[in-house]
Amino acid sequence: MKIFGYSNQQLDQRHVVPGELAEITLCATPGELRRIGEFLVACAAEMERMGDAYDHVHLGDRIKEFDAAAPHFVVARTEAE
Repeated sequence: MKIFGYSNQQLDQRHVVPGELAEITLCATPGELRRIGEFLVACAAEMERMGDAYDHVHLGDRIKEFDAAAPHFVVARTEAE
């Protein structure tokens, strides 16, 4: 597993490039963490079902409370090693 992220700085979209992160911190309520956990379990099932056709899913697209008010949370399939 690798974790990537983008800076929250207001940069020109042409200069925004994802960087690999060493650590992430989720500052969330217990309810938010449960919803994220359910989302991750659903993503794992979908990834297994779709195989190579699975690309990525945005948390905010699946759970509207995370749409505009939260940072983007994306689950993507890793390349087989």
